[in-house]
Amino acid sequence: MGWLSGLSPGSRPVINGSTWRTVHAINEMEEELKLLDDTRLRRLGRSLSYRARSGEPPEDLLIECFAATREAGRRTIGMRHYDVQLLAGVALVNGSIVEMQTGEGKTLVATLPLVLFALYGKGAHLATVNDYLAQRDADWMTPIFKALNLSVGCVQSEMDFDARREAYAKDVTYGTAKEFGFDFLKDRLMGREIAEGRVDLGATLMGRAGTGPKLLQRPYWFALVDEADNVLIDEARTPLVISSAPGEAQAKEQALFEFAADAATQLRRDEDFEIDPQKHTCELLGPGRSRVRALDRPHLLEATSLLVLYEAVERAVRAKEMFIRDRQYVVRDGKIVIVDEFTGRAAEGRSWRDGLHQAVEAKEAVEITVPSGHAARITIQDLFARWPYLAGMTGTIATSASEIARTYDVAVAVVPTNRPAIRKRLTPVVVADEAEKFRQIVEEVAEFHAVGRPVLIGTRSIDKSEQLSVLLNDAGLPHTVLNARQIEQEAEIVANAGQRGQITVSTNMAGRGTDIRLGEGVEELGGLHVICTELHDSARIDRQLVGRCGRQGDPGSWRQYVAADDDILMMGYGPKRAKRIAAWVASHVSSNPERLLKVFRRAQRKVEARHVRQRRVLEYIERQRAEGHIQMSQDPYLDAAS
Repeated sequence: MGWLSGLSPGSRPVINGSTWRTVHAINEMEEELKLLDDTRLRRLGRSLSYRARSGEPPEDLLIECFAATREAGRRTIGMRHYDVQLLAGVALVNGSIVEMQTGEGKTLVATLPLVLFALYGKGAHLATVNDYLAQRDADWMTPIFKALNLSVGCVQSEMDFDARREAYAKDVTYGTAKEFGFDFLKDRLMGREIAEGRVDLGATLMGRAGTGPKLLQRPYWFALVDEADNVLIDEARTPLVISSAPGEAQAKEQALFEFAADAATQLRRDEDFEIDPQKHTCELLGPGRSRVRALDRPHLLEATSLLVLYEAVERAVRAKEMFIRDRQYVVRDGKIVIVDEFTGRAAEGRSWRDGLHQAVEAKEAVEITVPSGHAARITIQDLFARWPYLAGMTGTIATSASEIARTYDVAVAVVPTNRPAIRKRLTPVVVADEAEKFRQIVEEVAEFHAVGRPVLIGTRSIDKSEQLSVLLNDAGLPHTVLNARQIEQEAEIVANAGQRGQITVSTNMAGRGTDIRLGEGVEELGGLHVICTELHDSARIDRQLVGRCGRQGDPGSWRQYVAADDDILMMGYGPKRAKRIAAWVASHVSSNPERLLKVFRRAQRKVEARHVRQRRVLEYIERQRAEGHIQMSQDPYLDAAS
């Protein structure tokens, strides 16, 4: 069967002498392929495709295919795959999630398995995190595919039906996981119509003009997930949902959200209600329920039960106390737009579930989008389980290998860097409060800026990035801010972050996609310096930020800052215990910072473990729902609604 066919999906691919021998065999073909002109290289692509479609297995084509892809990259876009990139390509074909450090060239690596599986004429998909990266990578890599006689398409959120169908018909299709999922759901709805006899099956599958509706996607074959940790883990808490039209109870629902939002402003914390930050819940106490009962209700709510009113008010209190503007969301064009907690980007089209989104809308006095039914839905886990061949790549996923193996039945392979990483970790700084932390950060930025070294500062939220921006302005330090308000300039801001004297403040660097290349003379100064202002919910996000310095063997340095009043302590330990721990940390800031940092790391691990449990709960609920054991779940996760 060969090394590819004989590998069970759950086993761990081994990067050993055998895989290195494969790389050496690819290298041995390099000089021979350099002698081919463009026409003969294209002819080689057609020959490989003929062999693939005649039934030759992928492992028999891999060496020639990878060698041809490398040569196509060298002569079309001037990029030659390194040996470690070939190694990563082999691991991807093995069905692995590959961890490659930031700046190691994942975009180029993706062409290797995409070309191999595209040869079979069944369609090879690359799923990434946003439209910009999908279009950029498709445009950038298209010359490689065309040189080998393969076509390329890209699915974008604003595309119409015919353009989408055309993109899916190409040999290679780039797009976002979200768009792939929604198009799958649209085809599923079409399948229901076919099953009910409302659509002619033959006309649908043939797609002849004027003979009936068409399916968007072909049967799945191979999917490569870029930024796999973000898509397969972080986004896994977000079911994809196509909503049905709202019913007649819209006016009553709207009145309920408005009543609850007004009531929430009149209740007092710890007297009328209690908040549990760890469980993300709110509970009305006796006095709070009495206050709610005493409030005047609008006419539409006169027959509404007290239990429904209490639940609506508790939801409104959660929206008021736990969902902070410019932290969890922004208001744009009269709409609530969620800020992704892992990437810092505006998550267009996503909404909180269980009425929370509407509660935030009522709080901000914008138009309330009354919840509607669900015509079709799917989780990320269920979606990517449908591709017979699945692989992925990212900069940080090794620490989540067990969850990936359990959920997706694929293994994680860590690929070595092309050049040794030489970034320097500076002694962490632990302080008593945020004000002191920001003061020391500004001082450090000023020191590095004075010698011309670029500085990248990572924050957790929009409000923190803008708060720090004010302090930098006060200190006379010119800088650029990257958060959900500057999405249009994202690529330019990230690309320039390594220029001499540049100061960049970013909410988050996970999934940004653009390399930070050092400007002229910066390497001699010590390279890019990264400042981590606090710990994120996941250590993977911290590693993404740190990985921005020292790319491809460049020099660089980084330092971790934490303060006793950082949110991670309360999120990890709960309010009461966190208060005691914060007091202890504040009284010991002059002691060993490494020891104190461990307290924050433990809190972070608790938050990570809670997120893992939440994803398991969602997976279980969705499985039960799919099997018909439960109706709609009431879990506190997000919907990505179309």
